[in-house]
Amino acid sequence: MDSENIRSIKELPSEENMQPGTAACAGCGGLLTLRYCLKALGENIVIVNAAGCFTLLTIYPFSPFRNSWLYTAMACAPAGAQGVRDALDILIKKGKLDPEENLKVVVLAGDGSAYDMALSSTSGAIYRNLDFYYICYDNEAYGNTGFQHSGASPFGSRTGTTPPGEKVPVGSQLQKKNLFDIWNSHKPPYLATVSPAYPVDLMNKFKKAEQFKGPKLFISHIPCPPGWGFDPSQSVKLAKLSVETGLWPLKESIHGEVEHTFVPKKFKPVEDYLKKQERFSHLFKPERQEEALKSIQEMVDDYWRKNKLLP
Repeated sequence: MDSENIRSIKELPSEENMQPGTAACAGCGGLLTLRYCLKALGENIVIVNAAGCFTLLTIYPFSPFRNSWLYTAMACAPAGAQGVRDALDILIKKGKLDPEENLKVVVLAGDGSAYDMALSSTSGAIYRNLDFYYICYDNEAYGNTGFQHSGASPFGSRTGTTPPGEKVPVGSQLQKKNLFDIWNSHKPPYLATVSPAYPVDLMNKFKKAEQFKGPKLFISHIPCPPGWGFDPSQSVKLAKLSVETGLWPLKESIHGEVEHTFVPKKFKPVEDYLKKQERFSHLFKPERQEEALKSIQEMVDDYWRKNKLLP
């Protein structure tokens, strides 16, 4: 991939390294993110796929990928990536694999794996400075098994295990984990948040990441039509709203030093984002839950004030 930054969507690579006709849900934001990621990474990769929504993309004997693909349990994709990376390095060292045939190792995992089940495995891989890419597609729940609550599920959301009711009308009472800060505490060479609504930002982050040896980590916020409750045609608009309201900051970290890559000129109210999803509908009807709505807006405002990007 050319090292110069892309300036517009017209400059995105035309090559497609993921073919159409997958088993993913219509309007899956993660599928669009993955398509862009594979444009950036090219064909010479091996994907180590943790159990989750995207393990359904490759169903024997069919695969949408031009590259190699390996399935692992939900908790151990980074460990699997270590084994693949070690094997490639040993083969090259022994002269059994031409260095020109070397492959990039890429972990692909949902938030259930990244935020919860594989958190320790990922920590170990970052600590060992494993040379790999990690792509987390974060739809804020265990989307492959009924949309149960995960460590990524936001406060106030309805999930399969946090339904709003008479005793707990707000739904989820827990705040979303800050995976970016958890990973960033390890000071990896490169870490970034991305969005399918901002492909130029995404591609340029991959361009920057490729100069580093070691962990290169990406977290993508991905709209999920069946889990969030919205029309599939609105996925990109909803992904864009999550950034425009400040709920999903686009940023990067190089060896622990964080910079925001996009800051809205004027932040939209968080309600603009929440109202478009069935999983938050209980916050507005049969009556508005003012305290919960205020709490969500204050959480967003506090983040941007802390980073001195909001008065």
